[in-house]
Amino acid sequence: MNLPNKLTVLRVLFIPLMVALYYLDPAKESLNWYSYLIAGLFVLASFTDFLDGYLARKHNLITTFGKFLDPLADKLLVMFALLLLMDINIIPMWIVLVILSREFIVTGVRLVAMDEGRVIAASKLGKYKTASTMIALILLLVHIELAGLIILYVGVALTVISGFEYVYKNRQILTETK
Repeated sequence: MNLPNKLTVLRVLFIPLMVALYYLDPAKESLNWYSYLIAGLFVLASFTDFLDGYLARKHNLITTFGKFLDPLADKLLVMFALLLLMDINIIPMWIVLVILSREFIVTGVRLVAMDEGRVIAASKLGKYKTASTMIALILLLVHIELAGLIILYVGVALTVISGFEYVYKNRQILTETK
C-alpha cells in the first residue's frame, strides 16, 4: 500500500475516533478540550485529503483502491461533521440533506461515467464548494458560529449550483441508451 492510500486509510480511521470523542464529551454543546480535539482531528484529516491527492498525482501513485476510498473517506468525514453539528443544534437538518443529496447525486453520476470508461474531474465550483464547506465545518466545530454559518451558507449555495452544473455538464451520460 502506497503513502497516499495510507493517508486515506488514516483519514477513515480518524472518523470513529472523533465519534468516540464526541460521545465521551459530557458537555457536547460547550467549548472544551473535546471540541478542540475533535476539530484538530478534523483539520488533520482534511489535510490528509489534500496531501494524499497531491502525492498521488505528483508521484504517479494513483491506484484503483485510492480512486475508490478517497472520495468515500471525504464524504464520511464531511458527513460526520454535519451530523455532529446537527445533533448539537448548530446547523439545521435541511443543510445536511442538501449537502449529502448533492454528494450522492454526484457519486451516482461518477459511477455511471466510470461504467462507461469515463472519468469526470472535479470542477472549480466543486473545489470552491469543498473548501468553503470544510472551513465552515472547522469554524463550527470550535463554536465560531456566526462566521462558520455565513461561510457554510456560501458553501450550501455552491453545493446547489455546482450540483446543477455537474448534472448539466454530464447529462449525456444520464440520457444515453444502450
